[in-house]
Amino acid sequence: MTIPLLEAVALACERDWRMLFENLGLRLDRGDMLQISGPNGSGKTSLLRLLAGLMQPTSGQVLLNGEPLHSQRTELAHNVLWIGHAAGIKDLLSAEENLSWLCALHQPASREAIWQALAAVGLRGFEDVPCHTLSAGQQRRVALARLYLDSPALWILDEPFTALDKQGVAQLEEHLAAHCEQGGMVILTTHHTMTRMPAGYRDIDLGQWAV
Repeated sequence: MTIPLLEAVALACERDWRMLFENLGLRLDRGDMLQISGPNGSGKTSLLRLLAGLMQPTSGQVLLNGEPLHSQRTELAHNVLWIGHAAGIKDLLSAEENLSWLCALHQPASREAIWQALAAVGLRGFEDVPCHTLSAGQQRRVALARLYLDSPALWILDEPFTALDKQGVAQLEEHLAAHCEQGGMVILTTHHTMTRMPAGYRDIDLGQWAV
């Protein structure tokens, strides 16, 4: 059997002395899109953070290319792109400056590439504008512009549709599906009902692993 890029084995997560889920297993192969579902407080964001290497599990392990995630900090930055529920951008920096700084975490991008990415998300003309002057939807678009740059194969996204208008939602759905259809992978949480899904789409309800 082919070794998956990302795999969770018997994963458990405890927060504030409460076990959110345990004995959770999953694997992600090329072309897969995995949506994490469940009620509020079920551990959706916690699971994403575990898979992105931002938290350590209570028990079990996350494997990257068959090896423990915690031992591959350098490889992690080159294989996984994380965009959290918050936009994760610095208010005083411009859209271009934010993307330049964020891209340096895995693959530095040229100014031309950054401007093209901002144009792709509808922010042409906002390249030099400080982000604190942008609307919540525009700030979300700055963060999502990273998906239009040279980026890792695996995208882990927490509520990526937050603050987007109808056009932005449709564009992002199409872009995520296209990424998977080209061999990329996506793990996401969202309260939005997906209408454009790749062949490798599946949903995991954390209620199945609730304690």
